[in-house]
Amino acid sequence: MRIVVVLMLITIVASLASALVFIYRDQGQGKTRAVKALSFRVGLSLALFLLLMAGQRLGWIVDRL
Repeated sequence: MRIVVVLMLITIVASLASALVFIYRDQGQGKTRAVKALSFRVGLSLALFLLLMAGQRLGWIVDRL
């Protein structure tokens, strides 16, 4: 579970970085690539949130306090 979460976080940051690169390269002309990268990031963030909620509920994530 930990590896999946870390990989998703890395993918989210990479998507955010690629959107930044697309914004600078396109320079205001047709930012569809940046919008797609940002919407992909939002989808991944939502999926990660739901995965963490399901993992807590199903007992895949245990408390270590």
